[in-house]
Amino acid sequence: MPRLPLVSRDAVTDPLVRFLYDRKFPGRDPAKEPGQTRSGAPGNYEAVLAHSPDILEHSVRGFYLKQTKKRKLLLRYMELAITRIGWSCSCRWMFSEHSKILRGLGYGEDALADIPAWQASDRFDDTERVVLAYADCMALDHGRVPDRLFARLAALFSAEQIVELTYIAGMFTMNAGMIRALRLEHDDYDEPVREMPSPPDYHFVDMEPTPLPGRD
Repeated sequence: MPRLPLVSRDAVTDPLVRFLYDRKFPGRDPAKEPGQTRSGAPGNYEAVLAHSPDILEHSVRGFYLKQTKKRKLLLRYMELAITRIGWSCSCRWMFSEHSKILRGLGYGEDALADIPAWQASDRFDDTERVVLAYADCMALDHGRVPDRLFARLAALFSAEQIVELTYIAGMFTMNAGMIRALRLEHDDYDEPVREMPSPPDYHFVDMEPTPLPGRD
């Protein structure tokens, strides 16, 4: 389960939250009757963020902003950046959901499999590689973008498109961290890095190391 309880439908008074519940959890209470979404995810993102309805609204409006046809940047480029950000930020839900969207936009299985190692792949054209590199700068380097990369970006996209890509990349980088921190959706798993067990009789002793033999 996520780190915070799911808000029961019975406790919902906000009209926007009620609308989102009716759309995503038709005929059921996600807190009392958990179930998968159409894509196979647990479906608890909205039910946890519903603790703060205006935060949930802000988040969902961001998703709508990406999806609206008002965008000048092609959806495939936004989704390619988001999927890479999901991988770079170790957000399983983001990587999984947006891989599915890319598949629906025509990306083949080989290209999807190469997103984690796009630098060594020949599945992406020059424009896609610039988008992927920019996504890495946003997610891994906190917005530190080399001038030569930005020049390539500016040669391929308009100023409006670059603003769209930058905003979407920044928004989803933030979302990836929030999803992991609250253990939402597919990111509800125990920390994999931990001390591993040793035999009961093992104890570290601070002593001079045994001299190594010569190699001659």
